[in-house]
Order: sequence, then C-alpha cells, then structure tokens
Amino acid sequence: MVEYDVVVIGGGVAGLAAATMLGRSRRRVVVVDAGEPRNAPAEHLHGFLSRDGAAPTELLAAARREVRSYGGELTKGRAEGVDRLEGDGFAVRLDGGGRLTTRAVLVATGLRDELPEIPGLAERWGREVLHCPYCHGYEVRDRPLGVVGGENRPFTLHQAQLIRQWSGDVVFFPNRIELAEGERRRLDARGVRVVEGEVARVVAGAGGGLGVELAGGRLVERAALFVGPRFAPRDGLLAGLGCARGEDGWVATDRTGRTSVDGVWAAGNVMDSPAQLINAAAQGSAAAVAVNHHLLAADVEAALVSVG
Repeated sequence: MVEYDVVVIGGGVAGLAAATMLGRSRRRVVVVDAGEPRNAPAEHLHGFLSRDGAAPTELLAAARREVRSYGGELTKGRAEGVDRLEGDGFAVRLDGGGRLTTRAVLVATGLRDELPEIPGLAERWGREVLHCPYCHGYEVRDRPLGVVGGENRPFTLHQAQLIRQWSGDVVFFPNRIELAEGERRRLDARGVRVVEGEVARVVAGAGGGLGVELAGGRLVERAALFVGPRFAPRDGLLAGLGCARGEDGWVATDRTGRTSVDGVWAAGNVMDSPAQLINAAAQGSAAAVAVNHHLLAADVEAALVSVG
C-alpha cells in the first residue's frame, strides 16, 4: 500500500495551492519543501490579491496553515529522485534517506535566476536590482532607472523598452550586447538612452541608490536596475522520470500541468518562467483538480474490479 495519494515536491505558492486543493478533496497529500523560495531576497510581494505589500514569508506561512487545516502534511527536506514502483505509483527519495510512496506526483520546484556575472549585482538582487516591473516597477516609478544587458538577449531588449512605462529617465546598458540598427532605433523612439561600454561592477550610489561602473571608469547613478536573468528550471526530477520536452527545451505539459508521464504533473515556474505568484498559485490549484480526476478514474476502475 502506498502512503499518499499525492506527493507535492516544492513548497512555494504553486505547491501549497495544489496541496490545499487536494486536502479539500479529501486526498492524502504531503508537501516536500526544501525551503528555498525563488523570491526569498524580496522584502515585499505585489500583484497578489489581498496580499499586496506583504512579505513573501507571510504568504507562505498563511498557505502552510491552510494546508494543515485540511489534513495535508508538510515535511522539510529535498527530493533527490522519483522512482516508478512496480505496477502503479512512485517512490520519492529524500535527502535524509527517507522515502515516500505515492500514487501521483506534482512537481513545483520552480526555477533559478542566473544573473550576469557582474560584481555587486547578485548582492543587491531583489532589492535595488530587479527583473519584473509588474512585481516591483510601481515602487520605483518616476525615478532614474537602468536596464543591464545580459545573456537573455530577447528578454533584455524587451525589458529596456518596457521599463520606460514606469519612468521617463531610463538608461539601457547593452553591456556585451551588440545592438542592431533596428533595435537601437526602437530604443531611441521609446525615449530610452543607451550608454555603451562593458559594465565592470555595481556599487552603492551617493544618493542611496546604486552606481553602474563601466570598464573605462565612468559611473552612472541610478535608483534601481532591472536585469534579464537566464531562467533555469529546476526540473531534474522531471528529467529523471523521462518527461518529454517541448521545442523550447522546457518540460512539456498540457493546460493542467500534466506531463507525458502518467501520474506526473508540474506547476509554477518549473514549467512556466513568466508565471507570477498569483499565476503559479492558480496553476497549482488547476493541477490539483486534474490530479484528483486522474485518481478518481483509477478509483472507479478498482471498484469495478472488486465488485466483479
């Protein structure tokens, strides 16, 4: 006999929303949480109805209470692998040597933001260095802003044009990006100033913001910087199960988060890099409903066999 109906791997909003819905559906569910939320550096969250301005830790604490209130369990640890059991079901291997057996698995392990390797950038990530204007743009509106070019070229160039919506004073630092004539014209038309030169480091600014120091020594002061990270999904567990990938290289799912492996779902940033907190929570809820229907179909088939 398996221990759980569903093991949810990942204790962010996607995983906790899924666990809450599964608990309300009277399913035996446990959340495995490594305690490494993507938004840990941020002091406040925005765009989440009824929680605007709250600390991310407050949202997670409230969500954990809700999971427990419906009979869900939470366990601290890291899932090191997921194995198929003979017949139906899976075994989730934990870093402490434990093992959880389950009928279905929902992976909500998120992604890593891989920042450009510029000294001083990572230390300010989530505070003066940002990436999502929908999450943090309003808080730095009408102030001198900058956008630093990174490896994620399409995202960075889009970001440079987008940030202008929050401020009339935006500087784009291409860094190592060679701008095509059409790209430069678009930035000029948008009113974004381009400052050439490789970014050497990011330092504290004299006015309480920060300074972008170029390789030649020039210092450009800004109140905040936006940067386009490379988004790296934490999808090793899904890869280990053999889940198919789409043309973009990310694990392929249907609209409910169902993967190509029967009994395995994904939700949140592990399969959708643009998903904000509120979107990730919705994806977790939708995936939980789909998982419950999957289990229901199996329950009905088992009941038919038992009655002959």
